[in-house]
Amino acid sequence: MPAAAPDEVPAIIEVAINGITSPEINPNVPLSPEAIAADALACFDGGAAIVHTHNHDISLTGRDAADPYIEAMAPVLAARPDALWYPTLTSGDHQAKYAHMAMIADELSLRMVAVDPGSTNIGGAGPDGLPVGGTYKNDYAEIRASFDLCRDNGWAPAMAIYEPGFLQCVLTYHRVGQLPAGSMAKLYFGAEWGLSRRSRGVTFGLPPTKHALLAYLDMLEGTDISWSVSVWGGDLMATPVARLALEMGGHLHVGIEEFYDPDRSPTNQELLAEAVALCNEVGRPVATCDETAEMLELP
Repeated sequence: MPAAAPDEVPAIIEVAINGITSPEINPNVPLSPEAIAADALACFDGGAAIVHTHNHDISLTGRDAADPYIEAMAPVLAARPDALWYPTLTSGDHQAKYAHMAMIADELSLRMVAVDPGSTNIGGAGPDGLPVGGTYKNDYAEIRASFDLCRDNGWAPAMAIYEPGFLQCVLTYHRVGQLPAGSMAKLYFGAEWGLSRRSRGVTFGLPPTKHALLAYLDMLEGTDISWSVSVWGGDLMATPVARLALEMGGHLHVGIEEFYDPDRSPTNQELLAEAVALCNEVGRPVATCDETAEMLELP
């Protein structure tokens, strides 16, 4: 059977509703379990197929991390049993980063988890304007352990691609048939404010340009890996990447977690509405949660 044309493939919209964004950066960020639940439900009602959320404190691990997620997402899944969502990783060693996932899965539907298949420097500008910060480290042993956890538990990896090297690692697993079911590559582009959103000019990865996306698509050529685009420290919709991704059969990743404009503090629903409008303009239907689960072949 011939592959469907890009304009026949429903577009998956993921909304990352908070992340490490503080109220000082965007006063609309939901942080309490009650606010997260309300925001997630509003996003699903507005056309989101996937919601990604953090706790109010990313340093929490184990039971301390699991309980706020359960409190936030239990009412969401009660109202929307079809909802697709996943929490973030926590701090510490590999076991600590994932310990809360099994605790959550014991009580709630959890079909996806975050996997970061690589390492990169993350920071901002120091007093002299030069980069300062630290290294976000995920070595090959940790990456293998993450994929093994996904395979053993029936979780689909939501793979953050900060740099091309992250995708090279993913492609290695794909080539030998060891990429877990449901894998999706989230192509992260670094805009001028980067992850810190405290200073201009220090960022990561490829910039959100046409040729940067085409470079990633050259790497993905010949694979069946689903992919989405996201711009960190900027506005995805203000770049050529969003429209081109939809035209090429990709998907969109938006939300307060990555958005930054010093002159604008949108809600997640406003960012989602812009993504839905672009899908309609390009002629891509917006995927439901059930359609997304089918397209990704989620476990």
